Amino acid sequence: MKKIVLFAAALFAVSAVSAQTGEITSNRGENWLSQDGDWAITFDAAPLLNYAGNLFNNGNNSNVMAMNNMIASRGYQYSDDGAGRALNVGGVVIGGKKLIDANTAYRGQVRLGFGSHKETDLVFTIPATDPVSFVDNVKKFNFMGIDLGVGLEKRVGSTRVVGVYGAMFDIGFGSAKTTYEYGNALSNNNPDGTHRPTEEKLGSTMGLGLRAFAGIEWFCAPKISLSAEYSWGVSMSSKGHTTTSTEWWDPANGGSVKTESTDGGTKENDFGIDTGISGASIGVNFYFQ
Repeated sequence: MKKIVLFAAALFAVSAVSAQTGEITSNRGENWLSQDGDWAITFDAAPLLNYAGNLFNNGNNSNVMAMNNMIASRGYQYSDDGAGRALNVGGVVIGGKKLIDANTAYRGQVRLGFGSHKETDLVFTIPATDPVSFVDNVKKFNFMGIDLGVGLEKRVGSTRVVGVYGAMFDIGFGSAKTTYEYGNALSNNNPDGTHRPTEEKLGSTMGLGLRAFAGIEWFCAPKISLSAEYSWGVSMSSKGHTTTSTEWWDPANGGSVKTESTDGGTKENDFGIDTGISGASIGVNFYFQ
């Protein structure tokens, strides 16, 4: 009991000193809190928490984090028809801060997504050969997604728990296309009879967002903190028509390959005012000078 009382008294003394000086140090003399001029790197902790949760509850989605980061972007996500689309931010967003004084920081965040998917099918050579031979039909899907954000953060408190609030502006772009390459060229021996696609360029997307945020940071180790924030704001996004290019065989005048491009699909525009998609965001922050 005596040891517990002495331990509690020691904690109180440390807290009192910290409250007076605005500094908290480790046993090695390291300052736990962020300081003027510090830089910080922030990682979105939600995918890591989901991954850890699946490991502990024997979930079947323990590999989802890696797969989503590989193929998802703001603008598009691969599917069998190449038209899957996800305007919400997925995967891991990397953020940064620059403390310009004890109560103010500039914030930024970025997500750059690029990827491709390729399918190769063996088909019979036309005209048929003896012995039988094959050529390749190739389908390629490529996407690009970019998210950028800048903002201002205000900080309140000088203990291990710091309140934060401020505003962020976000902008995002996405584009994707599917190309087709055929091993058998169109000719009188291979007229095909249909318009076969050579390229499908999905409508480009653009999104804008302006949001206010508020939350806390808890310094769990020297210069390392966990943060939780709620956000509320306005968002706008748009998606254009899909452009499809095709080719076909025209047998007139000895025959030739004709090409055509057409626009189709649905053009979309969205507007919303709401809290964050998940209600809150959780991050891990590393501070350094």
